Amino acid sequence: MDLKTLQDTPPWDWPRDAGKKFQEILIDHQASETDRLIAAELAGDLTVINDQLADALMAVIRRPDEPEQLRAAAAIALGPVLEQADTDGFEDPDDAMPITQRTFRNLQESLHKLHFDNTIPKEVRRRILEASVRAPEDWHQNAIRAAYSKGDKEWILTAVFSMRWIRGFDDQILEALKSGDDEIQYEAIQAAGNWGLAAAWSDILALVRDAATPKSLLLAAIGAVASIRPAEARSVLVDLGDSDDEEIVEAVDEAIAMAETVPDEEDDEGVGSEWIN
Repeated sequence: MDLKTLQDTPPWDWPRDAGKKFQEILIDHQASETDRLIAAELAGDLTVINDQLADALMAVIRRPDEPEQLRAAAAIALGPVLEQADTDGFEDPDDAMPITQRTFRNLQESLHKLHFDNTIPKEVRRRILEASVRAPEDWHQNAIRAAYSKGDKEWILTAVFSMRWIRGFDDQILEALKSGDDEIQYEAIQAAGNWGLAAAWSDILALVRDAATPKSLLLAAIGAVASIRPAEARSVLVDLGDSDDEEIVEAVDEAIAMAETVPDEEDDEGVGSEWIN
């Protein structure tokens, strides 16, 4: 099984034993670091992850002798399944969840503890927070505030990324929109759009109308327009729909289509869209 080939293959076309292979590589300390890193990245896909793979990823995160990059990748890989478990829950026995409720709770408890362990490298702790917020818990509010207040660009980036999932950070999102750092601004746009943050409208509109806006920020802002003021999305974005850039045109079409699904009574309030992975 060629891991690099699987990176370029849709998960639904992976071999049936792909998850088992990822687990074997993850726990094999004789395997190359590159292969283990790829295995960690692929193991988080919802088509393969299960209790055993989740435990293997957590074991990598915990081990201080594992490469920092691998530990960070293992943490991020847990994000999608944490979110699915938090969103769908375990009440309906007919819903086939990739992991059991016990594993879900163990992951949450372990990530909580590890995030506050200062002996763990910063990069790993950042990725732990970024993954764990996808299943929000009470401790995340303080963790995000602490990260944002560190004055460290990487921690600020993690904090603003996390604000997309955790409520209560409108002021920080607005501040981040004006940061001048493209990466931080991008995450702030995503957060503002997710929560339908009305106070961010002027900043989002300025990004959409400025021809000098970097493409990554423009694409994010197009989506935010539809979330914050869906009733105005078509009129604001119509000119961009004539762009020669296919990605921009596609983003405009998707934003307008999304805006048109928002009930009329919510239009005036700028209701946020569902968060996007």
